[in-house]
Amino acid sequence: MFKKILIANRGAIASRILRTLKKLGVGSVVVYSEADARAPYVEEADEAFAIGPAHPKESYLNQKAIGDAIRSSGADGVHPGYGFLAENPDFCDCVEKAGATFIGPSSQWITAMGHKTKARELMVQHGMQVGSGSGLLTEDAVMIKEANRIGYPVLIKPAAGGGGIGMLPAHDETQMLKAASRARSMAERGFGNGDIYIEKLVEKPRHVEFQVLGDVNGNVRHIFERDCSIQRRHQKIIEEAPAPGVARSVILDRASSIVSTLKALPYDNIGTVEMLMDQNNNFSFLEMNTRLQVEHGVSEEITGVDLVAAQIRSAAGESVADIIPQDISVSGHSIQARVYAEDPQKFFPSPGPLEKYCPPEGDGVRVETGFVEGMDVTPYYDPLLAKVIAHGENREEVTQILISALENFQIEGIKCNIPALVKILRSEEFQSGDVHTGLVNEVIQG
Repeated sequence: MFKKILIANRGAIASRILRTLKKLGVGSVVVYSEADARAPYVEEADEAFAIGPAHPKESYLNQKAIGDAIRSSGADGVHPGYGFLAENPDFCDCVEKAGATFIGPSSQWITAMGHKTKARELMVQHGMQVGSGSGLLTEDAVMIKEANRIGYPVLIKPAAGGGGIGMLPAHDETQMLKAASRARSMAERGFGNGDIYIEKLVEKPRHVEFQVLGDVNGNVRHIFERDCSIQRRHQKIIEEAPAPGVARSVILDRASSIVSTLKALPYDNIGTVEMLMDQNNNFSFLEMNTRLQVEHGVSEEITGVDLVAAQIRSAAGESVADIIPQDISVSGHSIQARVYAEDPQKFFPSPGPLEKYCPPEGDGVRVETGFVEGMDVTPYYDPLLAKVIAHGENREEVTQILISALENFQIEGIKCNIPALVKILRSEEFQSGDVHTGLVNEVIQG
């Protein structure tokens, strides 16, 4: 086991990782920007290092500053959390040069899965079903030809990056060419890479992802699935496990197939295989995230597996067979809602001071946050305030627990999306389990 782990991140995930390090008896180091100097986890960690101004490029994306903190602290492990440098293969090299172990997959898998078209090609080689799509597109004439082959509507997607940035639908040639230009620009600004490709746009699909864990010996296990269909602008806001209304035999068969594919690679740490499921329960590969997911908590609630600890133990060389119980099973239901500092109608960020901030408590309620009352929500980072996770015996009970928790979450000084979350959770469509990636627009915007 590691003696000291540096957390190369901020906010809710920094607090979450810190909690597991304390449980494992592992020393903790956090890094922070000027904007996060008052964050609660900075005081809770064993050591804390200032790494620069508020802007991410000068702090949380500053590999030199983080490398210096690794060396100064003597940390022998680095947990990247999610976002920022979590899926940057160059950061793996930075960590190794600083004398520590990167707690995540090998850089070869981060590279392979980080470029969407290459990841699709790799999965096809190993027999995984992927949706109809193109390769990289640099010429409009080729794009038009590919779109005609695939059939409209299509979805323009950046080949690098994620989070829904630059994903734009098109229902005809004129719309596609305009959207492609915009997507390239967004991808270049967001990821430093303007490569794009297109996929067949599936109408009202479900977004179902499979949690996996590998080890250094090529063993892989799945920790079941999550349904992440409730999204705004292709970004998840409500996630749950298990997926509602899908036969367990269908899920387990797909999970076993994914495990077989990842063993053949072989994949060697935590990861999530994201898939689209059509209305006939047909799955197609979407992408693979080579990191811990924001929504990992719902999987923890239904299995009792600490995924942060599992990731750390795998990176330390332990076998998956020793980390994941052989008799692992699903217990009850769990739903997570992401509380954002944003307008509940237009979903625009709403930075400002947290004049009042009282997260809910109670049976079956878990809150992950990196904020306390009096802090400022700055415009420099993702406006995620907290993740509210509910767990109970069944989906109906959990939905009510989560609604109550959200309604008792006291936030003043900024706008937040709680009204939108509650409206979605109360909707007939959600409560029936008839979820899909377009539900938010239907419920919120009519």
